[in-house]
Amino acid sequence: MKMAFLISGCTRHTQPLSINKDNVMREEKHVPRRAIEVKFFKRLAPPLVAAFLVLSPISTTPVSGAQIVDIQRGGTLFRQACIGCHDAGGNIIQPASTLFTKDLQRNGVDTEEAIYRVTYYGKGRMPGFGKECMPRGQCTFGARLGDEEIKLLAEFVKLQADQGWPSIETREK
Repeated sequence: MKMAFLISGCTRHTQPLSINKDNVMREEKHVPRRAIEVKFFKRLAPPLVAAFLVLSPISTTPVSGAQIVDIQRGGTLFRQACIGCHDAGGNIIQPASTLFTKDLQRNGVDTEEAIYRVTYYGKGRMPGFGKECMPRGQCTFGARLGDEEIKLLAEFVKLQADQGWPSIETREK
């Protein structure tokens, strides 16, 4: 390009000149770096925004006040009836039967309905907490829970499992 300026006798220039393969001098189109960056980000922005919205917590469905109360009631019930064996989603009696998603799936208890059934009737070393739990030896000797309470517990356990069992104490503050 410097050669083109020397040949033409120009000392100052606004647009650089280039010589193409036909030896014809043409004005080179200068695109500022900033314009290239803006174009790149305009092209990249929509997919990035879409990915952010899909993966961000603001994209989850809004929780109503009643749902929040149910979650809090489920948490209270969990602390009263379950936390002795299942603190933070673990299991002090049977370490392979935690309330984490991977173990719930492996044990076939990864839906609210399945969690409800196990909580109501018991399974293996876990006692049942339902009022109509049978056989008697499979059921807890402690206080029995009503259908609605066990439903709240099942919802709470499923929600906590889906979230990786965040600390219950920090959620209530």
